Amino acid sequence: MLIVMRKDASNEEIDAVIKKIESFGWQAKPIPGGERTAIGILRNTQPVDPAIFLGMPGVRDAISVSKPYKLVSREMHPEDTHIPFEGFEIGGEKLILMAGPCAVESESQAFSIAESVKEAGAKIFRAGAFKPRTSPYSFQGLGEKGLEILAKVREKFGLFIISEATDHDICDLVEQYVDIIQIGTRNMQNYRLLRRAGQAKKPVLLKRGMWATVDEFLMAAEYIMSEGNSQVILCERGIRTFTTHSRNTLDLNAVPYIKQESHLPIVIDPSHASGRRDQVIPLAKAGAAVGAHGLLIEVHNQPEKAMSDGPQSLLPEQFKELVKQLKEMGFKI
Repeated sequence: MLIVMRKDASNEEIDAVIKKIESFGWQAKPIPGGERTAIGILRNTQPVDPAIFLGMPGVRDAISVSKPYKLVSREMHPEDTHIPFEGFEIGGEKLILMAGPCAVESESQAFSIAESVKEAGAKIFRAGAFKPRTSPYSFQGLGEKGLEILAKVREKFGLFIISEATDHDICDLVEQYVDIIQIGTRNMQNYRLLRRAGQAKKPVLLKRGMWATVDEFLMAAEYIMSEGNSQVILCERGIRTFTTHSRNTLDLNAVPYIKQESHLPIVIDPSHASGRRDQVIPLAKAGAAVGAHGLLIEVHNQPEKAMSDGPQSLLPEQFKELVKQLKEMGFKI
């Protein structure tokens, strides 16, 4: 339920409603708005009687929230969430580009790619230090050494860093080094990891599970927000279907639907959606066209030698061409 306060409600009246909610063993979530404050009721195990609050001073209305995801829903938070960084924000008017290799392989590789993607217009450098792979024999990442290289990329090129935390314990280490913690598709329903990410002091980029419905995706985001972290970025990265012409099927329909249902920013990962270099640029433009707030693109200077996901990585000059085409389409980078 959402308790909507009057415009002229005093702090004392708001506090009285919060105390009333907590007296039932529920959790109160104040949501300041442009004109008035609302208070969400969380962790109630049964429907809440609106009459409990409608007679209290300062209360304007009590509205039932129909969605199972409450904090994520526009019903409880109608205004868009913008996640600020120095010089830009995710969720605003500009299309934010996050680019880099699938994995950190060496300092020279990371520096070379970082220089090229920054020059083209990227604001965030993406690369994995810990890599969950389908095969136990595949390259699993450089671990903390990779995070140290990413820290050097930030210092040298002024790019913000996003990298994946693959489990609960590794999240502690990743949080020390990065600006955005990524939760990958295989961990979208790793609820222990989601709760740990919800306790982080850094923004979290949550990728949709490859078999997940949109509602399951939003409920995973709810886990993060329920622990107190409101800086969540959703990422559509393709889902498994019966197709053989690409690795996954990019669910472009999800973008406008999620923007209607949720206030959280959403970005597109066309690299993992396609698994093929020739499809990345068309899918990236399509993702921007349907309203994504950003693009997560894999770029490698020698994709034929890449230790992971080379076939889906753009060459630096291809990434530069993509940015050029996006600007020609009218997008602010």
